[in-house]
Amino acid sequence: MRFFLLFSGILISATASLHADWNQFRGDNAQGVSEESVAREWSAEDGVVWKTELPGRGSSSPIVIGDAVFCTSYTGQANEVERHLFRIALATGEVVWQQTVPVGFPEDEARGYILEHGWASNTPVSDGENLYCFFGKAGVVAFDLDGEKLWAVETGGQSSQKRWGSASSPILYEDLLIIPAGDERRAILALDKSSGAIVWEQKRPSLEQTYGTPVVVEVDENRTDLVFAGAAEWMGLDPSNGEVRWTARYNLPGNNSNTTAVSDEVLTISGGFPRTARVAIPIGVTGDATDQLLYDTQKPATYMTAPVEHNGVLYWISDSGIAFAAEPGEAEALWAERLPGLQGGGRGKPFYASPILAGGLIYAQSRGNGTFVLAPSRDRLELVAQNRIESDTTEFNGTPAVAGGKLLLRSQTHLYAIGE
Repeated sequence: MRFFLLFSGILISATASLHADWNQFRGDNAQGVSEESVAREWSAEDGVVWKTELPGRGSSSPIVIGDAVFCTSYTGQANEVERHLFRIALATGEVVWQQTVPVGFPEDEARGYILEHGWASNTPVSDGENLYCFFGKAGVVAFDLDGEKLWAVETGGQSSQKRWGSASSPILYEDLLIIPAGDERRAILALDKSSGAIVWEQKRPSLEQTYGTPVVVEVDENRTDLVFAGAAEWMGLDPSNGEVRWTARYNLPGNNSNTTAVSDEVLTISGGFPRTARVAIPIGVTGDATDQLLYDTQKPATYMTAPVEHNGVLYWISDSGIAFAAEPGEAEALWAERLPGLQGGGRGKPFYASPILAGGLIYAQSRGNGTFVLAPSRDRLELVAQNRIESDTTEFNGTPAVAGGKLLLRSQTHLYAIGE
């Protein structure tokens, strides 16, 4: 990370940043919130600061560390697939370097839902000094910011019954790298980030077919929980040793693709298939906390996309294109409306990416209908703009990132920086 100080006419480089880094999936604690303001309106001809062709497809999100953007992609299919990690200059869009990781264990076949998201759906995470990439059956690989490979470890070669491939993203907690290897190992792993050595492992059957990202919840000054939403089971672990602090059984069966929303006193999750529902639980529960669930409601709920929170209200855009608002501890929605101008999308689902909040506005990236900009409102849907990059007809599956006054959007062929 770098910033520059002009002192006595001398330009000085130092290890800090003029903007907050976006260092993991959906930024700080995977909650999708940035204080930075970005452009409200743009098109292919106006507002695109730079456009960079990507070395392969992918559904992972970009992250930003200082003046560098990092993202992953893949080329090939199944047992011939290769994953790619590349660094792009935030200011110019220039590709600085690229590294390639070959296939590890035998990969899932190129069929079904894996063709929806591909073999590069896990977003990297960084501590500002190194990058940590989870590539499913190809394992975890660590690089420094100059692209030098530091270490690599295998995390398992299992598949779910559906054979949908890997999608969960890693996070960092102190000196531990947390890997949600549900498909590959039916486990959450904590690795020593300096070496890749396994520090602890928590295996649970409910981790099969889970594709969300863990979150860290500070209960009080003496307790922090690592929270992950499994299939039909929510859980909170001690992040230092992996011991289970609490579980809650819920009727969100089949699989869970979502990430927990963390509010002041309440945790919220939505997902499950074929029954999709939204549930909530107070922060700080212990033991079997099933009877402490605050509600279980199917309307409104979302299968894929995580919410953002603004002034005590959660806002979702479901994978089917329904926008709604609800208070974290309340089952009833404040409102629910379908976004205008939606057409098609993968398997009839126009949204794959989760919305983010930047400068007080909601940015919801659809697969093929552009980016919807919404003003948060407790009363109704307030559409500010619908922005399309008309020249790109591929799907936009990656959740956007924000840094340096730029909104970063990822399609199947290009990475775009939107700004002044």
